Order: sequence, then structure tokens, then C-alpha cells
Amino acid sequence: MGSGRAPWPNHPPRSTGRNYRVSYSAGNCMPDKLYYDGQCPLCVKEMDRLRVIKDADLDLVDIHALDDDATPVAKDTLLRVLHMERDGEMVTGIDANIAAWEHTRYGALWRWMRLPLIRPIVELAYNRWARWRYDRLYSQSGQ
Repeated sequence: MGSGRAPWPNHPPRSTGRNYRVSYSAGNCMPDKLYYDGQCPLCVKEMDRLRVIKDADLDLVDIHALDDDATPVAKDTLLRVLHMERDGEMVTGIDANIAAWEHTRYGALWRWMRLPLIRPIVELAYNRWARWRYDRLYSQSGQ
């Protein structure tokens, strides 16, 4: 975890798929918060599916519905990859996706993505997709 920690709260992790601490302490009784992009059609479809089958310990939060000062990290950082706030840490990328689905009865079906031989491939595919999605939706170059 040391290489994935951010040196300050609003700084993104050095690499996606790693945990980093935010600057507060949360109690264990707080539900996990999954921050998703409410302007991404695929993201919204997945959250709609997840909302129906998730347990009460997961809150789904549309990043665009938040005030700028109400986000644990900068909105732009949240929009780049999936983020889950869990016990005072941010879980990002494919780890956030797996952690979210672990709040359903299908959680065990997602854990194979963490296997040492599989994880690098899944992480690479997710990171490429996340970068493509972000560029397509938010690129300022007009491409």
C-alpha cells in the first residue's frame, strides 16, 4: 500500500487500483460510498443494476450531484476511475468495482479478478477503458 498512498488528501493515487488515505478518520459503522459518474451511460446502467441488489452498507453517490467542497478528493480525480470510500481510505479502479459488487450476493463471482496472474490483465483492461471513457466524455480537445 505504501506506493499507492497519496502524500496529501486531494492528490490522486500514484497508480489506479491502489488504496490511499483521505484526511479524516471514519468509524467502522459508516457505509461504504461508491462515487460514480452520473453522466456516463454505462456507469449509470451498472449503478442502476447494483442499486437493486446491493446491501444497506453501500451508498451510491453521483459525483455530479455533489458540491465541490463535499468531495473527499477533487471531482476530476473521482471522474477518472471508480472510487470507493471505505473506513477512511479510498479504494480505486478495479478494486473499487470488486468491492462494490461484494455488497451483493454475487460478490464471490468477482473475486477471481484479484488472482495474481489475472489481476494485471484485468487492471490493464480497466485502466485503458477508464482513460478512454474519461477522454471521450471530458476531453477539452474536441476530438
